[in-house]
This record gives sequence, structure tokens and C-alpha cells, in this order.
Amino acid sequence: MKILKNPAVQIGGGAILGIVFGLIVGEWAANLKFIGDLFIRLIQMAIVPLVMSSVIVATGSMTGSGMGKMALRTFKWMIGFSIVAAVIAWGISVIVQPGAGIDFASGVDPALEESVGEAAGWQDTLLNFVSTNIFAAMSTATMVPIIIFSLLFGVALNAYITRTGNRMVLDFFDQIQQVVLTMIRFVMLIAPIGVFCLLASLAGTVGFAVVTSALKYLGSTLLGVLIVLALFVLVVWLRTHLNPARLPAKLTDQTVIAITTTSSAVTFPTVLRTAIEKVGVSQRVANFTLSVGLTMGSYGAVLNYMIVVMFLAQSGDITLDFGTIVLAMALAILLNMGTITVPGGFPVVAMFLATSLGLPFEAVGLLIAVDWFAGIFRTFLNVNGDTFVAMLVANASNEIDRDVYYGKKKVVTDALDLDKMRDQFEKADAAD
Repeated sequence: MKILKNPAVQIGGGAILGIVFGLIVGEWAANLKFIGDLFIRLIQMAIVPLVMSSVIVATGSMTGSGMGKMALRTFKWMIGFSIVAAVIAWGISVIVQPGAGIDFASGVDPALEESVGEAAGWQDTLLNFVSTNIFAAMSTATMVPIIIFSLLFGVALNAYITRTGNRMVLDFFDQIQQVVLTMIRFVMLIAPIGVFCLLASLAGTVGFAVVTSALKYLGSTLLGVLIVLALFVLVVWLRTHLNPARLPAKLTDQTVIAITTTSSAVTFPTVLRTAIEKVGVSQRVANFTLSVGLTMGSYGAVLNYMIVVMFLAQSGDITLDFGTIVLAMALAILLNMGTITVPGGFPVVAMFLATSLGLPFEAVGLLIAVDWFAGIFRTFLNVNGDTFVAMLVANASNEIDRDVYYGKKKVVTDALDLDKMRDQFEKADAAD
């Protein structure tokens, strides 16, 4: 059957079979753990070259597009709601404790112990963000110094290209990125087997807590999505004074497409038409704000990434200090903004966050197994959040047609060249 060829279905099937197998055979299933660990390490070894090449390509190829009032308003709202989403995710995780049911005695991966040492204070923490030897940082997978170096390298490369027009170095890193992504696609072919072994080992060792932990993780994500959505609606109502009771009917089409495809890119044309033809946002504001929102407006992703961090920390019985929590929020927001572009889907993102913060990897397989459901929640908030931001930006410049919103007038969306947005679509799907 065609559906059985779907990677998400295969991974989900492997997860279910792994849990059932582990619960039946008990502790013997721990013998399969090395296969799951091998799968995780295959992803882990690609993180450093992927992040370096992605950040360098993203910053090296940036072109100025102007920073008018509309751009500033758009970035203000998107960054502001991203921060709110991260804080809400942290608060929910502290209360619900989604990862507390799985307790690993091993704690932090021994391979990362060198990069997890406690700093004497915030000055030392900031100082350690910059490595004196980038190759040493690469060898220990100390991600923050790698990101800082890659950002600076990318900015310098951008200036060099602007001055000389020579794109050879940029093309080199772009090709490295594509090769590493191909490696990851190869690794993901064995994801169902890897997830089966990881969850069989977990279920055999931890027991039924594996199932309850997965449900708490998904429940935490859904709760966070609903809270952030409610805040969006509240702010839009207070700012625009439009009747919020009309929003559900207007957003139905894009919501249905978002949760069935889990793709912001596929949903984008419907979001654009909804904003202009049903909500009354001007074409000018909708084109800019919604296009930027594809890569910067992933509020569901920010929320989910922060819950992932807390889940992994709790699963390893690790208490994160204030500085690490702030760093986790910053990484989640930077991933959302596209500054740190980590293509390859959720497994790469989860491993990136775990590696950056020195968290245990044992529970990553469980998160990968249920990511299709988490992806529904992420995309739902990403898509509708972009519409709300477009409303807020348009309202500030009096570019919401209230007659359209209340159904007294009809407008038609002008055609948009979607081919030019292919890169943004790919980044949006990576966040979803």
C-alpha cells in the first residue's frame, strides 16, 4: 500500500512495535539499545558540518531588502511572540514535567562532558561563547562557539562577495550543505529500525512510563499552542477592536490544510488569500508579512523546541540553571528566525538542541516517534500566528479593510510568483 511508504507512517509503526516488544520481553530489550544509539550517532556526526555550512550559507547570501516601518513592525511582533512562546513552553514544562517519567542514571552523554562544565559566572558563560580554537570546538561539538564563528564567517563572506562578486567560497559551503543533507536522508532510511530499537530498550527498561511520557510531551505542546493562540487573539482584539468571534470561520480553510499537510509552504497560498479576501489585510502588507512569516513566524516551532529541551533535561534528571534556560530560549528563537538554519527535519533539530546544551540523547527516539503529531500542533500555530501578525502590522498603518472583515465588501488577491519563494518554503517545512 502507498501509505506504508510514508516515512512518518514507517517511523510511527516502528515506534509502536518497539514499545510493544519492549513491554513484552522486558529488560532483555536493552540489548537492542546499541542499534538505536548507532542511529542517533549517525545523525549526531552530521550536526557540526550541517550547522556550520547552513549558517555560513544563510548569512553569506543575505541581501538587503530595506528596513521600513512595516518591516520593523513585522519583526517586532514576530520576535515578541516568539519570546512569549518560549517562556510559556518553559512554564508549562516546569508545571507538567513531561520528561519526568523517564529517569536515566547515565545523565549527560560522556562524549559531551568536556563542554558541559559549570561556569563561574555570567561573564565566563559569555566568554565561552567564543572559542580560541574553532577546531577544538568542532571536535567536542560545542555548538554555541561554532555558531558564533559561522555567523562571523558568513558576514565576512557576504562583505567579500559584495566587494568582489566572487561567490566561489559560498558555492563551496552550499555544496557541503547539500551533501550533508543527502547523508541525513540516507540515515533517515533506517529511522524506523533505529526508533524501534530505541523505544524497545526504553519500554523494556522504564516500562509503561514511556507511553505516559509521550502523552505528557504532546499534551504540553498542545496546551502551549492553545495558550499562545489565545494570547494572539486577545492582542489582535485589543489592538484592532475587530470582533474575534468571526475569526474561526475565516481561518477554517487554512487550518484544515495546515493540520492535514503539516506544511506551512503548502498552506501559504491559502493563508495569503485568507488574509486579503477574508480578513481585509492589504495586499502590500500581506505579501511582505506573510512571506517573512514563513521563516520567522514559526511560533509553534519555538514553543515545541523549548518543550523538547525541558523534556530531555527532565528525562536525564538534569536541573537547568537560569543561564542555560535563557540560552535554550535563544537557540529556539534563532532556529525560528532562520538565523540558524538547520534543515533535515525534527531529528536534526532535536539532536542540535541536545548537543548544544549538553543534554542526554536517550529519549530523542521517543520524540521522533511522536513528531508527526507535534508537527500538526506546530504548523497550526505557525500558520494562524502569521495571519494574526499580518493583522497587527496592517492595523498600525490603517491597512485593514473593515468592510472586508465584516463581509460587506469583496476583494481578489493579486497573483504572487511562488517559484521565487522556494527557499523560504523549504525553511518553513524544516520548522514544521
